Formats: sequence, structure tokens, C-alpha cells
Amino acid sequence: MSAGSDAPPRRGRSGLGRRGTGVALVAASAASFGALPVLAKIAYASGAEPTAVLVVRFTVASAAMLAIMAARGYAFPRGRVLVALALLGGVGYVGQSLAFFTAASLISAGLTTLLLYLYPALVTVAAAVLLSERLTRTKVVALVVALTGTALTIGEAGAARPLGVLLGIAAAVIYAGYILVGSRVTPRVGAIPASTVIIVAAAGSYTLLVLLQRPAFPQTGAGWAAAAAIALVCTVVALVTFFAGMERIGVTDASTLSTLEPLVTVVLAAVVLGERVTPLQLLGGALIISAVIVLARAGPRELPLPDVPVQPRGGWSGRGER
Repeated sequence: MSAGSDAPPRRGRSGLGRRGTGVALVAASAASFGALPVLAKIAYASGAEPTAVLVVRFTVASAAMLAIMAARGYAFPRGRVLVALALLGGVGYVGQSLAFFTAASLISAGLTTLLLYLYPALVTVAAAVLLSERLTRTKVVALVVALTGTALTIGEAGAARPLGVLLGIAAAVIYAGYILVGSRVTPRVGAIPASTVIIVAAAGSYTLLVLLQRPAFPQTGAGWAAAAAIALVCTVVALVTFFAGMERIGVTDASTLSTLEPLVTVVLAAVVLGERVTPLQLLGGALIISAVIVLARAGPRELPLPDVPVQPRGGWSGRGER
């Protein structure tokens, strides 16, 4: 049965199988995105700088997305929509991802991702102010819970560098703005074409930055492997599995399941990098995730995932970009 079919879903094994497959795909997407800051840390440990890692990420991801476009026969956007998407990628995506990756080089991977998850609360407030969406009691409570969780997380950061914390918050703010703008543009052309333009534009901007800055690239095989994994696993695979899962379980459930991402990051950071996770930090992270789940189900506007452009959860055809 196609994703757009009006026919009722089959019951029994086939229905359960489709639902189960969708859940597994979205969980795989969240796990892929959750690995991003951990892989970035590995790349940095090999001597690489954020800009170098990001140009590798978007260049390789661009090649993969263009191949997908060609294989599936998608048409590229044109006119004003093309310009808007290019600006979203070349300016918005670049600003957000640069802030996120630089923060990951200064503070823990877990804290970086948890700070990014301020974005649902920011989108909720901005949508109420700018888009005249009703700010319900449920959304206000979720906002307070999210901010409380963030305060606990930052408070447990101990020796975390203030610049890293500020950049992590900046990444969330830029991402929220990206979602609000993208929600009005990307639905016109579809998720894959929109995401491709955004990623290619980001690759172009980072190429210019690399030519100007001459940043250090990975100096070891492990560093290059981490950079390649960021492009293929944390960008392309994460995006494709999210779309495939969303077709089976719907955008709302897919968005809710994607909140597994911060948990994956914190666990991987503890296991792979040996980062210390305190009880209060876990509590703060749990509060943030709880707020995101409430917000995802509270109103008509759905929220998108954080790091790669995807169909926004709120009308946006693209996942967040980190």
C-alpha cells in the first residue's frame, strides 16, 4: 500500500509488520543522528578542525543526494523556491551546523546535543508570536519543563566552557529560525529535492570557507573514517531512513520517536568517549525529551528533527541541520 493511499491499513501480520518496520527505521535514523557529535569528537581528536569536517560532510553527502535524485528521477526546484532553499542551506544550515560542530569541539557531545533540543520550545514560542499559533497551557508547561531540563544539564556541565554553551544555544536558535522559514518553502517541492538543494548549497559555502581559512583536515585514518561516517551515516542514511519510516508511521509518530537522538548521543558519548554522565544531567535530558514529546503531540504544527534537512516536522520538508 502506498504512503498516500486512502485504503485502510491491513490488519494482522502485514499491518504489524509495516508499523514495526517504520518504528525500526525511524529509530535507526535517530541513532544515526545521535552518533554525529561523537564522531565529530573522533575527527577532532585526529587534528581536524570543524570547518574541514563539515566540508567533507556536505561534499560527500551532496554527491550521495545527487545520485539519489538522478536514480529516482526527481526534478530540481526552480525560481524563487530554488533561491530560498539555496539561502536556507548556504546561510541558515551553514550557520547552524558550524555553531553545533564548534560547540562539540569545546564541550561534551552529550551537552551539545541536549542544548540543541531547546529548539522545539523556541519554535513553539516563535510560532505563537510570528505565525499566530495558539500557545496552549500544555505548550507553556512543556516549555517550562524544557528550560528546566536545560538548566539542570548546563548546571551539571561543571567546567564546560561558556563559549561552547553559548554556541550550543545559538545552534538551537538558528535551527528554530531555519524551521520557521523552511516550513513555508520546502513543502512546495518535496523533501528529497529540497534537502538536496540545501545540502549542496551548504557544501558550496563550506568550500569557500575552507579556501579562505585553510583549516586542518583529519590526520589519521580514524579521523577520515569518522568524517566519512558523518556524511554517509549521520546525513544520508539518517535522512533516508527517516523518510522511509515516516511513510509507514506518519510524521507525528516519526517526530516523537526521533527524540531518541539525545539519549543515543549521551549513551554513546559515555561508552565511546568515556564522558561522565551525572544523575542530574540524565534528569535534565529526560525533562528536555519529555517536553519535546509533549510539544510534538500538542498542536497542529509538527516539529522537525534536528540535523539534516528533512521534511520539517511542522511543514518543513527537511530535517534540521547540524
